[in-house]
Amino acid sequence: MREPPSGLFRSWLHSHEEDHEDVRVYRPDDFAFPPARGRRGMEFAPDGTFVDHPLGRGDAPGAVPGRWRLLPEDRIALTFDGTRPDRELEIVRCDAEILQVRRLT
Repeated sequence: MREPPSGLFRSWLHSHEEDHEDVRVYRPDDFAFPPARGRRGMEFAPDGTFVDHPLGRGDAPGAVPGRWRLLPEDRIALTFDGTRPDRELEIVRCDAEILQVRRLT
């Protein structure tokens, strides 16, 4: 992957019901999810900015800004300027309907 898939640049919510093995599944934020107490999410922008949306108090999503950059072998590095641990993801699949990632660190 020389360039990130164009479908990456949007807001994604964790579809934990679809996770399998070590692959996490995300769907666009307008997907018809089944009811859940809350959903983690993340947003990628073409300019390299990233927002992680962990679950906060009362299961409401939080917002932690960071940056992403493309690495070889379909990998993306996420950095957070020391506000939380950096991590690396492998993109297993990405299109307009689904984002599947494997967390490497």
